[in-house]
Amino acid sequence: MKPHFGSHSVASPQVTQRLVQRSFSWMFVGLTLTALVAIVLSMNPEVPKMLVENRAVFWGIIILQLITVFGLSFALRRISAFVATFAFFFYAALTGVTFTLILAFFDLGTVGAAFFIAAGMFGVSALLGYVTKRDLTKIGSIALMAIIGILLATLINFFFLKSGLISLIISYVIVVLFCVVTAYDVQMLKNLSAQAMDENTATKLAVFGALMLYIDFIAIFQNLIYILGSDD
Repeated sequence: MKPHFGSHSVASPQVTQRLVQRSFSWMFVGLTLTALVAIVLSMNPEVPKMLVENRAVFWGIIILQLITVFGLSFALRRISAFVATFAFFFYAALTGVTFTLILAFFDLGTVGAAFFIAAGMFGVSALLGYVTKRDLTKIGSIALMAIIGILLATLINFFFLKSGLISLIISYVIVVLFCVVTAYDVQMLKNLSAQAMDENTATKLAVFGALMLYIDFIAIFQNLIYILGSDD
């Protein structure tokens, strides 16, 4: 799902650093939007109740998120920077809606602890991806394929097995896999910086990178919440 703009040149360290910094900045803004949406909506107890009782709405949001991610990934070269940015914030807002369930079912202490642990794990993984000289393409691709398998196992467990132990094991595996993918995505961003030939393209690549990093962080954070909350 990497965007390609036809450039095979090598970017300067300044250009690479700028693109990575912009992606992280967008990611933090997206996380802030998610938090604000979740907090505001959670003030109304009817919102999480509606999501629990009306599964069509909940799964509709999930489907919209998937459409947004795949649409942005495949159409990035053709859309404008504005559309790419709007898609990213739309995805972040939708995540905020689903996060009202987390605020409803887990105490703030668990959520706070999971956030700081996730931030630490994400930060270390991102740093490794940025500084390593080793090509992470192979290990990143393996991790992504493993995530697809884990998602299928999650669906099977959710609809048929309904095992809490399996869910817990899956959460641990997802945390590890997305730490690997975080490192891979940061290295991917460095490689994509050579394609940032103009401001419009650079902005789209930064937004795309922000979305990938945002997904990585949310996956780690969300599963850590479940892991820590399972001890309650």
